[in-house]
Amino acid sequence: MVPRMPDVDPDIVVVSNRGPLSFSRNDAGELETKRGAGGLVSTLGPGVAERGATWIAAAITDEDREAAQQGIIEAEGFRLRSVVIDADEYRMFYDVVSNATLWFLHHGLFDLPRRPRIDRRWREAWDAYRSVNDAFAAVVCEEAPEDAVVLVQDYHFSLLGERLANARPDLRAVHFHHTPFCEPWALRTLPDHVAEELMRGLAGFRACGFHSNRWAGCYEAGVHAQLGEPARTFVAPAAADHLDIEKVAASEECAHEMAALEEAVGDRHLIVRVDRIELSKNLLRGFLAFDDMLRARPDLVGRVVFGAFIYPSREGLPEYMAYRQEVEGLAARLNQRWAREGWTPILLDTSDEFPRSVAALRRYDVLLVNPIRDGLNLVAKEGALLNERDGVIALSREAGAWEELREGALEINPFDVAGTCESLVEAIEMEPEERGRRAQLLKRAAARRTPTDWLHDQLRAAGAL
Repeated sequence: MVPRMPDVDPDIVVVSNRGPLSFSRNDAGELETKRGAGGLVSTLGPGVAERGATWIAAAITDEDREAAQQGIIEAEGFRLRSVVIDADEYRMFYDVVSNATLWFLHHGLFDLPRRPRIDRRWREAWDAYRSVNDAFAAVVCEEAPEDAVVLVQDYHFSLLGERLANARPDLRAVHFHHTPFCEPWALRTLPDHVAEELMRGLAGFRACGFHSNRWAGCYEAGVHAQLGEPARTFVAPAAADHLDIEKVAASEECAHEMAALEEAVGDRHLIVRVDRIELSKNLLRGFLAFDDMLRARPDLVGRVVFGAFIYPSREGLPEYMAYRQEVEGLAARLNQRWAREGWTPILLDTSDEFPRSVAALRRYDVLLVNPIRDGLNLVAKEGALLNERDGVIALSREAGAWEELREGALEINPFDVAGTCESLVEAIEMEPEERGRRAQLLKRAAARRTPTDWLHDQLRAAGAL
């Protein structure tokens, strides 16, 4: 155990699957280090980096594994300790349990007549999930100074709380769930002993945090149903790092992308979505609602462009590969059906160019955010902060961000294609005064919190503030 150094601020250890640094090789074959991508690094990273926190994460790529041989790596303001896991064990932990089971469970994505399939391979994968959580617990116990705060991020490490409470009761460990949390009945799709182990692992933390009251309530109900005891929770919506995204918005790259977008759209209305190609994001129903709108309102044919800035996700899972093909196929069919000379109705971009996505958020007239279920959805907040045209946000009531943005957004039921179509039309035809009023409400709501607020909420839940 590392001795605690006297300091006003508490020592902080962050645990997540992906770390804040990424490693690659340059032309000379040498290992290079840079700041990693992703929402967690941008929202949590700056606050913990300036406090000298240790970040514990999995060594995922070959380059990660090589870098891990150096021990602790300090770069870009971060102090990273990588955990090397056997490749086959990691795949079972990550692909089979974390992504194909827990992600599906909490987002309500199971096709229950077919999935989940709890067979012998799945049970081996659960053993791997347990083993990886054990390995991370051991590294935390080794690295964490006495009385340190441990901030565990997301569903990959649901078992860590009980293990840390037993091995290092001095640590102040909290867990933050970036996803929704399933209703109690959904836990019954898991084997009884697995559901109990999952919930006991989470209940071992000082508290579990969520982006919205709804997801905290689902977790509390699950603990009561599974364990018969009260749950310790806190609600802390993450915030967009407006300084970071505004820097991108002011860049030459973004200006170039904005000019290209203006040329493609012209004086037409622009509907935008910025998403991963992910089952929970509900891309297909968004395109179908656009199709429905063009059928119902022939006067809008040629006058509206749907810009879909979407990028691949979890392509190691067959469900996601099939979903991407379905999304691209539907967009192609709708373009074939509706395109006119000089007008491509759907601009589909799967290149994952962030400046291009930021340009789209600056330019939209309507931002469609229609997830089936979402822990938060930072895109809705980023759009509210960046947009320059009093754009309207059509927002799913199943997104965690709905709690914060509901006063300014148009509510949509993500399963209701006809209703989504009506909301798109309402947004396009909304009077300028009403657009301006809603845009101001959205900006105020999105700017109300900062990434520092989110970090402080976690520290308070740990009893460190």
